[in-house]
Amino acid sequence: MTTAFGTAATIAAGTTGTGTLAFLATADAEALIARCPGVARLLPEIAAALDRQTAAAPGILFDLAALGEEETRLVGEILGEGEVAATVALPDGVVAQISESIFAGLWRVRFVGADGGLLADYAEVSAVPQAVRRAAAMTLPHLEIGDIPEGVMNAPPVLHEIAARAARYRPGQPNDVLSLTLLPMLPDDIALLTDRLGNGPVRIVSRGYGTCRIQATAIHNVWSVQFFNAMDAMLLDTIEIGDVPVTAQAAEADFRDSAVRLREIEEAYFK
Repeated sequence: MTTAFGTAATIAAGTTGTGTLAFLATADAEALIARCPGVARLLPEIAAALDRQTAAAPGILFDLAALGEEETRLVGEILGEGEVAATVALPDGVVAQISESIFAGLWRVRFVGADGGLLADYAEVSAVPQAVRRAAAMTLPHLEIGDIPEGVMNAPPVLHEIAARAARYRPGQPNDVLSLTLLPMLPDDIALLTDRLGNGPVRIVSRGYGTCRIQATAIHNVWSVQFFNAMDAMLLDTIEIGDVPVTAQAAEADFRDSAVRLREIEEAYFK
């Protein structure tokens, strides 16, 4: 659905993996590291968490709000920004701003209040941050299809299929995917899907060779997943039923690889 679920989360410009190494090699970084012993203690703890984490386990959290200003800056430079970012709307106007670091499976999560003030700031080792799963769990338990307007032809069977698959989904099962791109969907059909599925509290963008935009719908376990090429032309428009789409999740091998890479940085610049 081309515009069904609004504007996706935007990834702010940040440090890439190459940028992190370039920064750490500077004299300014060397002086900053010397003033930040808390970061030197934190890195091996995060690496150890990456070593033991599994894809299905709860996130392992590291409080960054307790760090000083310079230590927070240094951690930000080391973590950088990876290919996945998310925005999560929570009750009382709280928003979770999430960015994967350059180490897959290691995330930076910041909670901001309705007034813009920072409420919490932490690093999380997980397949996908807990804030995403918790917000997605607050969506409606069932899809109510309701009356079908005149002129709608193909949306009703699609809605019934989505409702049936969502109802029988159980945690741990593979996700089901319905390709809207391959179906004869007219504008009135898309409008009805948009209205009945609604917008949920989670928006995710995954950037690699192209862009994947993921939007939780207002229905539990139902996601809009759209793939775009480098020119921002849509390649595939799908509805995914199940857990957080795998495109946005870190795999078990990612944790181990990230642990190795983080230890290499620790050894090179913090010993």
